[in-house]
Amino acid sequence: MTSIQDRPAAAPVGDGTQVKFPSAAIATAAWYFGGYVEETGRAGESIKPAALDQAAAILLAAYTRGGRVFSCGNGGSAAIANHMQCDHLKGVRTATDLAPRVISLSSSVELLTAIANDIAYEDVFVYQLQSQAAPGDVLVAISSSGRSPNIVRALTWARDHELNTIALTGFDGGDARTVADVGIHVDSSNYGVIEDLHQAVMHALAQYIRQSRMSADAIAASRF
Repeated sequence: MTSIQDRPAAAPVGDGTQVKFPSAAIATAAWYFGGYVEETGRAGESIKPAALDQAAAILLAAYTRGGRVFSCGNGGSAAIANHMQCDHLKGVRTATDLAPRVISLSSSVELLTAIANDIAYEDVFVYQLQSQAAPGDVLVAISSSGRSPNIVRALTWARDHELNTIALTGFDGGDARTVADVGIHVDSSNYGVIEDLHQAVMHALAQYIRQSRMSADAIAASRF
């Protein structure tokens, strides 16, 4: 009987520094899930600790001084950007002295479609930043490929106008990885794995910042 370890799972991509999952057909959902978990673990280990610490410091500084933090993404990454507004506004505030100001640029379908229809889809995020952002604010841009024109344009504008920038990327990271001040990169070629880890990073940053402003007793008594 074939065990979960024996299933076709992953193979090197390109020069062998990245793994492709799946690399062949997998016979059962259970085996697929096992391989998916393995790839998620491997890709999670690829995230640079220094990038996480730098991102946390940027966000905490903004929350402490009352700066605004903007998030954006397309598709599944838009859901993560919207979820960030919840966890980093409501979650971080709970039982702490912080009152984060977090705005998702992906949340208003009316505004997104108006900008896309009347101007250009490439401008759906930068147009909002031009109206709302100021030097010292933060942009968190989430893009699995790192190549979406509206993401790269928003990061470039933010960098040029003295915002602090954080990019969450996957695959080879694209331009977003290099334009941002901090690149949190997931070394994977599987969209689901990349998005799952971006979500995990978003949650971990929120929970880390929250507990850093709580007493030991409050941490012990709280749910995260």
